[in-house]
Amino acid sequence: MPVLISKNVLSNDQGVIITVIGLLICTIGLIPMVLAINIKKIYRESKLSRGLFFYMIFITIWQIDIGVLYFNEVWSEKTVLFLFKLFRIGPTFAVVMIFYIAYLILEGEPTTQDNHKWLNRNIKKLFNKKILYLLITLSSIIYLINWTDLGISSLELRTGSYSSISFYFPVYGPFNLIYVLYEASYIFILISVYLLSKTIVNIFMMKFVNIFSIYSLLLFFTGFLNFSPDTGCVTSSIGVIIFCTLIMFEFVKLNNNMKLDYYQLMQRQKKLDYTGSLAASLIHEVKNTNQIIKGFSKMLNKSDYMTERDRGSVDMILRSSEHLGKLANNYKEYMKTSKIELKIDDVESVINNAIDFSQEILNEHQVKIEFTNHYKPLKAFINRTYLEQVFINLIKNSVEAIPANRDNKKITIVTEIVDNSIVIHFSDTGKGIHIENWESVFDPFMSFNDKGMGLGLPFVKKVIIEHLGNVNIVESSPEGTRFLIEIPQNGILNMQ
Repeated sequence: MPVLISKNVLSNDQGVIITVIGLLICTIGLIPMVLAINIKKIYRESKLSRGLFFYMIFITIWQIDIGVLYFNEVWSEKTVLFLFKLFRIGPTFAVVMIFYIAYLILEGEPTTQDNHKWLNRNIKKLFNKKILYLLITLSSIIYLINWTDLGISSLELRTGSYSSISFYFPVYGPFNLIYVLYEASYIFILISVYLLSKTIVNIFMMKFVNIFSIYSLLLFFTGFLNFSPDTGCVTSSIGVIIFCTLIMFEFVKLNNNMKLDYYQLMQRQKKLDYTGSLAASLIHEVKNTNQIIKGFSKMLNKSDYMTERDRGSVDMILRSSEHLGKLANNYKEYMKTSKIELKIDDVESVINNAIDFSQEILNEHQVKIEFTNHYKPLKAFINRTYLEQVFINLIKNSVEAIPANRDNKKITIVTEIVDNSIVIHFSDTGKGIHIENWESVFDPFMSFNDKGMGLGLPFVKKVIIEHLGNVNIVESSPEGTRFLIEIPQNGILNMQ
């Protein structure tokens, strides 16, 4: 049983030891803050890093809150009680920050893996802005209750069952059970963060948040022991040391992986810049050759010996030639201005044209394509020529990814409208892409096809981003791959 002792029986030496323990706990508490500052510096543009930053700051405040309980030889009970109630904001609002991190993951990852889609659909109803504000309000009320006798009425001097070190321990009021239950919700939120971390597109950040949630859960259990005077108030400090050591290691690993990935991307970007300069001279030659193709196609069309089938083939050559001409002109303008021109157009007709242009390669490889659209018209701010080329590239990549001996050779395109954005599901029955390459396939010169140059998907990513949208792989296995393309209907108007 814990023993209630009188303050005046403590020796001077023991008083110094107790004060040093308090200072040590507070110093340990500064480690999460240092780590938070470094995370914020390196990932200053990331909303998720903002959530992690504030979470670590509240852990620091929580440890200072524990540390002041050991200053019974330095400050009066009244001063320590005031500081304990003040710094109680740390553990109270740490729950809010974990909820905020889960909210940011959901908000920042609209494209999710298919095997986690059910999770997002159900948990998104809980982790939203309204519930976040409600939780902030609830946390504020609970924090204010701690300032009253209903939450924490006073402090008393105690010693733990396993040491002779004395410390202040709070005397809780009748509403303390509410606080305990509130803190217990931390477990549910952390489990949710763990599950939601699997939907993060960046594989390095996904692993970091995944491990972060596991270590935070271990930290919580060590902190929960602080509610018992038998264990003393230092168990959470032990948890913080373990937590920060492990997280520091994972953060350094994350940082190194991100730097290595960035370096590799820069190397490929240099190659791409060189390729861009070559493209400028090639555009001129393409346009000249294209004029010859158009000229002879028009001459063939006037021939009396052409059958209807021949005329259809020549017409397709003319249409393809016009598309090539527009693409060359757009490239030329883009290289001058580094900006593509967007205007309202029908996305359905763009996809249909891309399918028509790709019909030859589809027939050659005996691949069926199915396009389903239930929205008419399907309007958005787009660049028709560039977007047609996006789908031509995707179709070509998918055709080449489908094994020749596969029975079900099929490409499926399905559209839907979600939150004023056109969402296009592009699926194939190809051999799949390993999850570790879901991001790198969009980097220049990263081809997993012996015949490819690794420029098709980077072009797709660049064009979709220019449309203020995004494209990601959300599902892939040896049975096929699904891309999810998001294009805002209002386009550039969303930036105003």
